[in-house]
Amino acid sequence: MSKKIYVGNMNYNTSERQLQDLFAQYGDVSSVNIIVDRFTGKAKGFGFVEMENPDAASAAIAALNGQEFMGRQLRVNEAQEKPRYEREETGGYRGRRY
Repeated sequence: MSKKIYVGNMNYNTSERQLQDLFAQYGDVSSVNIIVDRFTGKAKGFGFVEMENPDAASAAIAALNGQEFMGRQLRVNEAQEKPRYEREETGGYRGRRY
């Protein structure tokens, strides 16, 4: 079972290949996804790395959290599932109507 890792405070010029190479030192990397702004196409400074082996992922988190990479001190931890917000059963959204 693979493990998803959050990587924050990245240099905005970091490529997915550079991030993959960084984490590959600790084990097999399944995927790398740097989050970009949908309007500008520029990196937002964070992303996700998925590793095949949970033990290798834990080792990467322990080794890389707080380490400097491309001039920035990385924040690395296990990714948390973001809750999905659903519309109310009435079919509308909460809030004022003008």
